[in-house]
Amino acid sequence: MSRTAVLSDAQWARIEPLMPSSDGSPGRPFNNHRLVVEGIVYRFRAGIPWRDLPECFGSWKTVWKRHRRFSSDGTWDRIHTQLLAEADAVGMID
Repeated sequence: MSRTAVLSDAQWARIEPLMPSSDGSPGRPFNNHRLVVEGIVYRFRAGIPWRDLPECFGSWKTVWKRHRRFSSDGTWDRIHTQLLAEADAVGMID
């Protein structure tokens, strides 16, 4: 596994259906959600500034903008709620 690979395929499979679509939205369509989400996770795990994000995740500006957008539109909240509900359903939460 590479140093920058942060999500397994199984983890991504749980998150991917919860990601917003850019269909019908004005402007450019969303690029690779997985790459951006992995960039966000990597940035928080490493504790680095956005500008120091490795280039393998794409433009740091894109990663930062998508993180900001998903924070403000409730995407992260919906993902967190769904993952907690799944964990609770299988008894992983007391």
